[in-house]
Amino acid sequence: MKVQAVVALKAAHPLDVLLDVAGLARSTFFYHQGRLALPDPQAGLKTVIRDAVKEAKGRYGYRRIHGELVKSGWQVAKKTVLKLMRQLGLLSHVRRRRRYNSFKGEAGQIAPNLLDRDFDAEEPNEKWVTDVTEFRVGESKVYLSPIMDLFDRSIVAYTWGTSPALQLTNTSLQEALSTLRPGEHPLVHSDQGFQYQHVSWRNLLAGAGATQSMSRKGTCLDNAVIEGFFGHLKEEMFHHTRYTTIDAFTAELDDYIHWYNNVRTHSRLEGLSPVEYRTQALAA
Repeated sequence: MKVQAVVALKAAHPLDVLLDVAGLARSTFFYHQGRLALPDPQAGLKTVIRDAVKEAKGRYGYRRIHGELVKSGWQVAKKTVLKLMRQLGLLSHVRRRRRYNSFKGEAGQIAPNLLDRDFDAEEPNEKWVTDVTEFRVGESKVYLSPIMDLFDRSIVAYTWGTSPALQLTNTSLQEALSTLRPGEHPLVHSDQGFQYQHVSWRNLLAGAGATQSMSRKGTCLDNAVIEGFFGHLKEEMFHHTRYTTIDAFTAELDDYIHWYNNVRTHSRLEGLSPVEYRTQALAA
């Protein structure tokens, strides 16, 4: 950076003065100036990285970009990808933490924590997790209620609304239950939010032969996978775009969840998207 600054300023200022200010020896300056004129040996890789970041809509960090390059046939170290993404200003941002809390005391029935942080599933529709998160859009609030299958981390169903009322969560559950095949009776895990304590939620589960599980009070790590999804969603889609209308936000939300299910790669899924992972697993 010092050499580039001196090169930019030397037409207007004495070179010796610039070198003295920059603390550079003449030989060092001329050596690096000569190198600046050489073709960039990593120009092709930088172009591919830019294209991969653009294809991922700026939502991938260096690890996932590295995975995309490897899938495309590139042999490159993760540290090299990290270094180049830093140079190009393409690194993703650190996720912010701000949780919506739906707990309003014991308003209904509390279920035991049957999931017990066992977030692995051997079959589709064996274990589901769910929660509600909140977005501020202009002067309004929008609430999202997704249901995730722990087998492939796919979002089985989701609903959004301007109120975190029972209809929001019950509708997403009804839509998810409608996808079940005969003989499938998932364990459905949530926090202790009032929506999940309510008799209407319990009745929907009982009618489908599903088993209810709840996190311990105030223990978000008991539902860490869905919390992780919310973190990625907000960092990759929400925090860096200003949405002025609910329609604009929800259109982008629909697009993100489709992209998340069909395109976004996951390290726990062998570098595949949820749809790709499920397709391969069921074909095996």
